[in-house]
Amino acid sequence: MNRYAMLQNLRSHEGIWDILVIGGGATGLGIAVDSAARGFKTLLLEQNDFAKGTSSRSTKLVHGGVRYLQQGGISLVIEALKERGLMIQNAPHLVSNQVFVIPNYSWWDGPFYHLGLKLYDFMSGDLGIGSSKRISVEETISYIPTIDQKGLVGGVIYFDCQFDDARMAISLAKTAAQFNGVLLNYMKVEKIIKNEEGIVEGVMALDLETKEKHKIQSKVIINATGVFADAVKKMDDPDAREMIQPSQGTHVVLDASFLPDKYAIMVPHTKDGRILFAVPWHNKVIVGTTDTLVEKPLLEPHFQLQEVEFILETASQYLSKKPTKKDVLSVFSGLRPLLKPEGNKQSTKEISRHHKVMISSSGLITVIGGKWTTYRKMAEDTVDNAILLGRLKASPCITNDLPIFGYYKNLNITEDPLAVYGAEKQDLLDLETENPTYGDVISESLPLKISQVIWAVRHEMSRTIEDMLARRVRGLFLDVNESLRIAPKVAQVMASELHKSPDWIKNQLKEFRATARHYQLVDDETYS
Repeated sequence: MNRYAMLQNLRSHEGIWDILVIGGGATGLGIAVDSAARGFKTLLLEQNDFAKGTSSRSTKLVHGGVRYLQQGGISLVIEALKERGLMIQNAPHLVSNQVFVIPNYSWWDGPFYHLGLKLYDFMSGDLGIGSSKRISVEETISYIPTIDQKGLVGGVIYFDCQFDDARMAISLAKTAAQFNGVLLNYMKVEKIIKNEEGIVEGVMALDLETKEKHKIQSKVIINATGVFADAVKKMDDPDAREMIQPSQGTHVVLDASFLPDKYAIMVPHTKDGRILFAVPWHNKVIVGTTDTLVEKPLLEPHFQLQEVEFILETASQYLSKKPTKKDVLSVFSGLRPLLKPEGNKQSTKEISRHHKVMISSSGLITVIGGKWTTYRKMAEDTVDNAILLGRLKASPCITNDLPIFGYYKNLNITEDPLAVYGAEKQDLLDLETENPTYGDVISESLPLKISQVIWAVRHEMSRTIEDMLARRVRGLFLDVNESLRIAPKVAQVMASELHKSPDWIKNQLKEFRATARHYQLVDDETYS
């Protein structure tokens, strides 16, 4: 998957595209996969990098949603549990089973949570991945040696899945490309074009790298821009009612010593009713999340200090080693594209997580809501609507059993840092055989080798230091200071591959340092 080749495919394309997707996050990429796999001429345009926004900032869980079960969202949980099963089936190099422990500090907690999780297991049907059970105090401590033992009376374990969200996005892009889909990052849609009847028929797009403008025609245009969906809708209709209520979720990242084994903690009731997770991921621990309404979506949202304090305070109630601000390696925030509630609902807990596919009077399709776990179902529903609207040839969805690019079963994805490359892992290693210097280590702790940087530029459309260190590997999310330390070396390798000048390196480092500030926890006064 090479940007120059994709750009040439766009330039040389003759005729009208069947489906044009605006947005390169989980939703847009899923739609591109579904559309291209059905045989439609498919084009996806993303104004930044793939999964730059919400889709790289999740809690890294593929789950049915225990929280939604508590709230009575049975249909959403059933749908998500089915999709969870399909994700681990179709992308075993990226999705793995994760055991969760709910520590019990009250005698009533055990039977209460066990009963609810048995229902959770039952709703998984044939795609279940494990059976929940109650465990003793001794077993709870053996699973989570760092659990606070004061008042502990036992625990409950249950099973969900974990994945690498940004790497899944790249694999989806490559899957769509396998079916002749054309996908371009850094291609900004500036205008929606309509015919004399006021029906959408294309877009004007600007290549942010070459500054070349493209007039593109398509039978169907799909707005899959997540928290920015309202902005695209207003391109279509300046008077369109706003549909998105962004909700911010913040996570802190700690050293593995806080959760040294492979098991995760789920806290079902915090002091304000939220759920909190502490999950081992890439030899670090992710703790979160918050659920805070925000007024306007930002491409690079910034955490609020009180969110970090809430997470650390809550985690300290359950861990024998109490995390402090000094222990935080990185902080990241993402915005959930929730459907704006009717009436006066203020709590995010009251807002539906179901996705919704809408068609405007001009024929623009907009899909909003949902979550990573249900990306495939969201895509199926959207493409089904696109077929009817665009009068495309009826073609069944095949993604239910479609292997995601890189599909490979025999990789240890919890311990092997190269497992996320799936079937391409050997190709990556072959680079190092061809040129032994490519095997040089840039960072031991992330980890990162020169070969991965070269691979990301040549085969994954990585264009900036941030693309590389935030999404092709997850350094910015795992350890912001280590990422800043190695950024100059990464810039040098990328500049050589992209044939860029020393000025490019200088500008890239300046931009990366500015972005990194959004992931750094510094003195309190900075965010007061």
